Formats: sequence, C-alpha cells, structure tokens
Amino acid sequence: MTADERARSNRIGILWMVLGMTAFIGNDAIIKAVGERLPAAQMIVVRGVMAITLIVLVAARMGALGRIRDVARGWVVLRAGCEGAGTFLYLAALFHLPLANVTALNLSSPLMIAVLAMIFLNERVDRARWAIIAVGFGGVLLVVQPRLDGFNLYAWMCLLATLIYAFRDLLTRKIDPATPSILVTLATAGVVWLMAAVVMLFQGWTPMSGRDLGLLALASVLLSTGYYALIAALRQGELSVIAPFRYVGLLWALLIGYVVWGTLPNSLGWVGIALLIGAGLAMIHGQRARR
Repeated sequence: MTADERARSNRIGILWMVLGMTAFIGNDAIIKAVGERLPAAQMIVVRGVMAITLIVLVAARMGALGRIRDVARGWVVLRAGCEGAGTFLYLAALFHLPLANVTALNLSSPLMIAVLAMIFLNERVDRARWAIIAVGFGGVLLVVQPRLDGFNLYAWMCLLATLIYAFRDLLTRKIDPATPSILVTLATAGVVWLMAAVVMLFQGWTPMSGRDLGLLALASVLLSTGYYALIAALRQGELSVIAPFRYVGLLWALLIGYVVWGTLPNSLGWVGIALLIGAGLAMIHGQRARR
C-alpha cells in the first residue's frame, strides 16, 4: 500500500470512528435513561431483537447472507464474546456513574490497545511511549478517584470493560478480510443478545410502556450503526491512527450528561480527562513521527 492509499484508508477509518462513537453515546444515553425503570438484561434482549432484525435486513440488502457461516468462525465468535462480557460490565458502571465519567474511562482504550499491541504484536516500546501511557493512566486514576473510605467498584468495573474492549479491537484485525463487516456486526449483536437472554431468565420480566419500546427501538438503530461503524473503522486503517478519534464521544457524553442529568466531572475529573486526551493525541503524533 502506497503512502497516499494508506492516508486515504486512514481518513475513511477516522470518519467511521467518529460516526460509531456518536452512535454509541446516543445508545448509552438512552439505555441509561430507560435503565432507571427496566432491568439491564431485559433492555438488551428487547433492543437486541430489534437490532438483529435490522442487521439481517441490511445484510440481505448487501448480499452478504451468502457467507452467513462466517458468523461462526473462531475470531468472529471470540470477538463477539468479548463484546458481550464488556457490555455487562460497562452497563453496570453506566447505571451508577455519570455518563461523562464512564465515557472518559472507556476512552482509555487507545492506551490499553497500545500496551496490548506491545505485548501480543511485539511492537517496539520506547521511553516516550511508556511516558505517554503513564500519563494516560494517571488521567484514568484522576477520573476514577479511588479512596479508602469509598472504593468506587463501578469505576473499576468500567475500566475492566475497557480492557476487554481493547482485546476486542485487536481481535477485529484477526478476522478474515473476506468476511463482510455486516456479518461481524450480526455475530456481535447475536452473542450479546444470547448472553442477556440467559441473565433475563433469572431477572424476570418487567412491564414496558410504548415510550420504552420506542426508545429501545431508537437505541437498536444507534447500536447497530455503532457496531458496524466501529468494525469498519478498525478494519479500514491503522489502529494507532484511528483509535484516538474515539474522543469525539466524550464531547457528546459531556453535553448529554449536562443537559439530561445536570452532571459534570469535578475538578480532578476534568484534569484526568485532559490527561487522557493529551496522552491519546501524543500517541498518534508519536506514531506519525516514527513513520
């Protein structure tokens, strides 16, 4: 691939990432609001039925169902399993923490991806990159703000979910390029739905209003869009270039969190967010400089 082709691929990947993060934050806001009335597993099951139906229709329209067996391939299933495990941990945090804080912690993913790439992909580690990662995780601690008198379990659950999501993103690059992204999206939605259905058997069913169904229908569209856009972004360009553009999600999370719930990070939280963003941008700058 020539330099121009790589640059074009990265630009397309960045656009997919911006679209995906915007869709995910919209979905998270809806789920957080509806989650004040309904159990998490039930919401995922109802939303999942709608999302899977939509994804199947789109896959049929794209002519991708001829490769439907690809949804059962090893890397596709393993990636979907990571999505499911991360989803439950992330939602547990989302229901107990401000949207902006959860999003900020989730945006430490580029730093975790860099560490995992060093470990599993044998990428070269220099002092500058280690310093950037250290600054970024310092930002994570300022957002989490652990205290001996009030250990924030949900913040650490969110951080664990982010680590699992980082594994998911690396696994995305392992999937056969011939497998359509829409089928990877279908496998992801299907596994998450199946895991939620098992949990719902123990949680039971809560009556739902028409408004709840409407909001979950909108969430299903946003979720499906986010799934597909993220997969397309990670398969399109260079991971180290595209990953930092997740930060667009933080802007939406801050805005929605303030307008809907009246919440904003405290002073230390703002400092932590700034460190996270600065570390992510420094990582991408360092990657470009090395090339």
